Amino acid sequence: MTLRAAREMREARQVAVQADAPRLSIVIPLFNEEMNVEPLLAELFDVLRHQGRTFEVIAVDDASRDGTFAALAKIGRREPLLRVIRFRRNSGQTAALAAGIEASRGAVIVPLDGDLQNDPADIERLLARLEGQSEDGVPGQLYDVVSGWRKKRRDDEFGRKLPSKIANWLISRISGVRLHDYGCTIKAYRREVLQGVRLYGEMHRFIPIYASWQGARVTEMVVNHRARRAGKSKYGLGRSWKVLLDLLVVKFLANFSTKPIYLFGGFGLIALFFSLVSFSWALGYKLIGAKDFVETPLPLLGVLFALAGVLSVLMGLLAELTIRTYYESQDKRPYLIAERINAWSEGELEPSSSRGDLHEAVE
Repeated sequence: MTLRAAREMREARQVAVQADAPRLSIVIPLFNEEMNVEPLLAELFDVLRHQGRTFEVIAVDDASRDGTFAALAKIGRREPLLRVIRFRRNSGQTAALAAGIEASRGAVIVPLDGDLQNDPADIERLLARLEGQSEDGVPGQLYDVVSGWRKKRRDDEFGRKLPSKIANWLISRISGVRLHDYGCTIKAYRREVLQGVRLYGEMHRFIPIYASWQGARVTEMVVNHRARRAGKSKYGLGRSWKVLLDLLVVKFLANFSTKPIYLFGGFGLIALFFSLVSFSWALGYKLIGAKDFVETPLPLLGVLFALAGVLSVLMGLLAELTIRTYYESQDKRPYLIAERINAWSEGELEPSSSRGDLHEAVE
């Protein structure tokens, strides 16, 4: 079976599943939240049913060690709109969100924390903003991502809020996507901006950045943040270094994902330049009789820089081969098509004159 045929079969299955898909999918990652499951889902279902939209709720139990799954199973037996996924082992919030998003069918996806700190009443406001309605009710621009901003956050000032402010400022500066609160789970996404996005590590907080890379219109709005009622927070200063490392990955993917030789090769050329300078300096000392080679560390530095430069260039070439294998083996393209007019390409049944799928090139 060719890659094109496999892709067409997958798309046909997706069309069949989406035929009766709900309008809204709520994804809730949970880990040891037994005391919060019942009140959270009771409040959430009450809010969703009053909104009048078709919906589904997907709860992902990240291998909780308490009675979280039992509580979810109990509610699931009486609530058909609740779908529950249970992990065999603890994999983290990012993996739980990724599993929930993959299992969802809604045209709009809204992640929600399982600790009752996010207010389900904000979902309607997020959806209104997504459809272009401003805070004062005036119609405006349509958006693809609306990110929550916990402006009045109910957390410890120095243990949670201060590190979060520093991280949000750093992420905004490096990524170019200006948001006040990347760590806020409650957001609204149009499904198309999440297709093709793969999440690893702690990268769920960077989804708006990935969406922005694919041409999505991103904004934020202030949401209500409530104090934790029960259970214990899973966040702390220990996760800050993970966020910083993931941020390095995000920056690399943003600038060098299709041309890694520019990064590795650039560093290699700089190292080779310093190697040449070190050797020249040492040779100059030798020629004028100031110092012998063994009396200065310059020759050693020259060798060190030379090795680093050659290895960096070789790593860049290997990375180039890897990138080409990645794209070509999966029939991917290093570009994204937004629209087509009077287009006719191989494999199309008829000319396309409507908006194209932003992710057509990376599926």
